[in-house]
Amino acid sequence: MGEETRAELPTTDQPLATKPALYATLIRRAGGPLLSVVLLCLALWALKSMASEVTYRQIGGYVHALPNSDIALAVLLTGAGFAVMTLYDWFGLASVGKRLPPKRVGLISFISYAFSNALGMSLLVSGSIRYRFYVQAGLTPGEIARVVLYTTLSFWLGLCALTGVTLLLVPIPPDVPLSGLRIPLAIVLSLVPLAWFVASVTVRRPIRIWRWAINTPTPAMAARQILIGALDWGLAAGVLYVLMPQEISAGFGHFLAIFVLAQMAGLISHVPGGLGVFEAVMLAGFGATGNHGLEAPILGSLTVFRAVYYLLPLCAATVLVVWREIRALRHAALITPWFSGLLPPFFAGLTLVAGAVLLFSGATLAIPGRMEILRGFVPLPLVEVSHFLSSVIGMMLLILARGLQRRLDAAYVLTLVLLVLGAVLSMLKGIDYEEATLLSLLALALAPAHRHFYRRASLFRASFSPGWVLAIGAVLACSTWLVFFSFKHVEYSNNLWWEFSFRHGGAPRALRALVGAMAALLLFGLANLIRPARTRRTRPGEAEIARALPLVKSFDSAQAHLALVGDKMLRFAPDDRAFIMYDVEGRSWVAMGDPVGTDEDARRELVWSFREECERAGGWPLFYQVRPEDLDLYLDVGMSLLKIGEEARVRLETFNLDGKSKKTLRGTVNKLQRDGLRMEIVPAEGVPALLPRLKAISDAWMHDKKVREKRFSLGLFDERYLCRTPMAVVWQGDEPVAFANMFLTESMEEASVDLMRHLPDGPSGIMDFLFIELMVWSKAQGYRWFNLGMAPLSGLQNRRTAPLWSRFGAMVFGRGERFYNFRGLHRYKDKFDPEWEPRYIAVPGGIALPLALANVASLISGGIGGVVRR
Repeated sequence: MGEETRAELPTTDQPLATKPALYATLIRRAGGPLLSVVLLCLALWALKSMASEVTYRQIGGYVHALPNSDIALAVLLTGAGFAVMTLYDWFGLASVGKRLPPKRVGLISFISYAFSNALGMSLLVSGSIRYRFYVQAGLTPGEIARVVLYTTLSFWLGLCALTGVTLLLVPIPPDVPLSGLRIPLAIVLSLVPLAWFVASVTVRRPIRIWRWAINTPTPAMAARQILIGALDWGLAAGVLYVLMPQEISAGFGHFLAIFVLAQMAGLISHVPGGLGVFEAVMLAGFGATGNHGLEAPILGSLTVFRAVYYLLPLCAATVLVVWREIRALRHAALITPWFSGLLPPFFAGLTLVAGAVLLFSGATLAIPGRMEILRGFVPLPLVEVSHFLSSVIGMMLLILARGLQRRLDAAYVLTLVLLVLGAVLSMLKGIDYEEATLLSLLALALAPAHRHFYRRASLFRASFSPGWVLAIGAVLACSTWLVFFSFKHVEYSNNLWWEFSFRHGGAPRALRALVGAMAALLLFGLANLIRPARTRRTRPGEAEIARALPLVKSFDSAQAHLALVGDKMLRFAPDDRAFIMYDVEGRSWVAMGDPVGTDEDARRELVWSFREECERAGGWPLFYQVRPEDLDLYLDVGMSLLKIGEEARVRLETFNLDGKSKKTLRGTVNKLQRDGLRMEIVPAEGVPALLPRLKAISDAWMHDKKVREKRFSLGLFDERYLCRTPMAVVWQGDEPVAFANMFLTESMEEASVDLMRHLPDGPSGIMDFLFIELMVWSKAQGYRWFNLGMAPLSGLQNRRTAPLWSRFGAMVFGRGERFYNFRGLHRYKDKFDPEWEPRYIAVPGGIALPLALANVASLISGGIGGVVRR
């Protein structure tokens, strides 16, 4: 067998991806968010053009004049809309044969839609929230995916049906965007739900779209999807309709036609909540079609609509999640891994919103009545400083939100301090008790969550993805637009910058606050630019291997000894408390195994820092052959896990050669012992003298097998490497006939071997003899386990409901013998009666998995040629 018994999944010396590949990656990652920001800027420009005569006071006046009864009716309709949204999940669960208590389904639906409506990216946001909730409820990932698909289809089928039918029945003014395409657009949109219903009646087999297979629903189910989606959108339109001015009362049908077009434009733009895009289309449909003077009332209605339909549910969902966190403090059992994983991004999103609120508040005029109250007891300089600093704090909160998502301890402390300070400044700059309450509640919710922000890394080393950069830029762009919109009636002059006044100081304060926010962002960007350069990645020398050796010996997995090969780069935690061994192939940065070390905090931080370093370089972080007990390290950073096989470990306490099943092994050992074979454990210091004789065995074995040296997850015949570990040598008389270098842990947890070779014409069964003798020796020394290595792709399921990767792996395991001895390797190891433990590969979401796995295989085989030629 030789070293095939430790075979894994099938380095180049390319440390980084090529520049064209990096540029293509950056364009692909930034393209979507950049397009959203461009559309947002265009929408803001259109709003400014269409509402050129509108003042901020006029909008505020309409909002304050709205009857309380209209606002109450809008709230009731919003509640009814979210109740209808619950039916998405209820019938989605029914479609996969699951039933949950109605209260629980309503909670999950409300929280997911409250966040996805406000933050946009509904499939990603609501899908991830549903995943965390439904996993806790016992659903499998496949079932959750089908529920999310059901809800998403219902959402869009309802919108298409309502939009198409409305446009067919209701004419719209010619100056509304797309009015010339009303009939063709109506027909196309109406055909989508109609085709879905017809398919439910006539098609009995799954509809295949690329690699996805979608089962057609029953006619009743298809009709439910369409009707629930249409009712959801109709209620959303009703919320805004009751808030609109009476002067546009051309009927609900005319209003609905404009509303659905505006919502569709907002959804297609991928701007969170369709912000700006929705308002621009609504103004084009009403305010800019001859009804001059209605722009301010329409914008006022849209502002209240945003508050009632988006902000109010978001706040309610926040309270529900915070309430669950408070309950968890009293009852520790409520804290589950899925909930712990939800809290950091949850607080990051709220902090982003809080920062935006402070920036938007600083860009608008304070309420005159409140400023008059302030004038009586707060000095003007304190008001000016408070206004300036609150915007600076708003920008800092936008930046710190990324740190919270990355679980940074420093970000947690600073965010808590700035939230409290921001609440105080909000009161001092204009008695803005609404935003002070929001900031205080967020601070109170964040305060007990310190344990979820455990990373002691620098804020300046946190990587900002294109999405985060563009989100911060979008908030700043909106703030800039608000400044110029709110104070467009004020004529600009250089003296504005130096004007300080209670009554006429709104515009100067907003300009200074905007510059302060921009300065804070610029300083942070400069600090990131001048941070120390990243160290060059090189193969480890003797000094680095000496640093790693104590960690290798103290670790409870013998696999850590692969760091001694010297073919992988080493990334150390501070004070050498842990390290990761990795190599780079193409865009894949592949770490071999789990972080090595006994300090759990250092190991966890290494996973975070490794992922961030990969993201800065435009690479994919992968952790290959990780153990079940360490899966939380990768789930915490948002990585996905795929099973790649099982590892065979023999429990030495119960190991023996007794029984009928061991008769063949027992006979082999007895025969070879009679033939004069014996095993010797040679300590590391005695290995150099043996290497010339062992080299002849290795060369003969490789020539006979017609293979070349593997690497990365396997050792190779390298004198410096082999001299670092003890060697098991099988002698026949005075001549060595087989050898294997040994991995031994100081904790006595595990013993294993790596490089195993024998003379091709040696005695039959020599590798069985070597393994049995090693297990007997290890048991006598007090080791608990003997590791036989991994059997690739074993244990994967080929069931219809299994994930695609699992089904593909199971098929290769069963039918891929012509490429690799998958089943034979599993059978060989199984005769030693091992306990099979699953092994996984941790990968980030959205990567090209086949290419990443090809990169791993290339690393192990020493290049793509090695994959093909063995």
